Amino acid sequence: MIQRREFITLLGGAAASWPLAARAQQPDRLRRIGVLMTGPANDAEGQARLTGFLQGLQEFGWSAGRNSRIDYRWAADDADRRKYAAELVALTPDVILASTSPSVAALQQASRTVPIVFASVTDPVGQGFVASLARPGGNATGFALYEYGISAKWLELLKEIAPQLKRVAVVRDPSLPFTSGELGAIQGAAPSLRVEVSPLGARDASEIELGIAAFARGSNGGLIVLGSPVTLGHHDLIITLAAEHRLPAVYTTRYFVTDGGLMSYGPDRVDLYRRAAGYVDRILKGEKPADLAVQVPTKYELTINLKTAKALGLTVPPTLLARADEVIE
Repeated sequence: MIQRREFITLLGGAAASWPLAARAQQPDRLRRIGVLMTGPANDAEGQARLTGFLQGLQEFGWSAGRNSRIDYRWAADDADRRKYAAELVALTPDVILASTSPSVAALQQASRTVPIVFASVTDPVGQGFVASLARPGGNATGFALYEYGISAKWLELLKEIAPQLKRVAVVRDPSLPFTSGELGAIQGAAPSLRVEVSPLGARDASEIELGIAAFARGSNGGLIVLGSPVTLGHHDLIITLAAEHRLPAVYTTRYFVTDGGLMSYGPDRVDLYRRAAGYVDRILKGEKPADLAVQVPTKYELTINLKTAKALGLTVPPTLLARADEVIE
């Protein structure tokens, strides 16, 4: 786990290596950057994403204590997000990094003028964060995770690795509006794959545990676990339940698989945070979020855990293995 002191070292320690020309381009006054992250501060995945952002800032010549000050807030739930969003806005930062959809929503409730760069948001147009991808038009821009169509791919991959699959539970937090779009895309692909799809609420640990246990009473089932602060916060529980009930599962992020999950398909989240630093840099140099197009991933990564597949009695097809970007053995 990387602590705040190490963050400061990360940003400040490389200052001596930057070219003089790069230093000369930076303004004299200290620029203030806010960061609103999802989850507890000791979450390893959240720390990895934040480190990617800080490394990106370093590459653009921003050093904490020399030409910038960074204020961090970690929000475990909606109440925290509203509180910390208001705190960050009150500090009058030049720009705020928002980690996920709930963070953007909280920040835009607190201010429609402070520039916001988001690092991993699904359907920013549908959620009302921006007017369009090409011309955001407001105080927010950043990096989208994927279009809803990618959701059908999760079902296809699950069916490919577990051909006997007849039933799929989509584990999601229904309070997040974008999960309805993801669920709809999955349901749309289900008939052609002869799979019955049903939503499974994931608002807290108890709902997750009871829901998966009830679903597992039937046969030939599998899980699609959608991304959210709750599934992120309880990823160990979800992985354990999937193993306990022998349910093949596909996830939207790699770290589920490195921690023992079966398979994931999605963009490199850490890279999105690193790229978000580029937009923060451009805003600090005078550009407006309204004029910076929302970026979408051009590459999605497939990760497969062979050890987990073996424990579930699954034989991964060679064609699927050949397409994998990473295979964990």
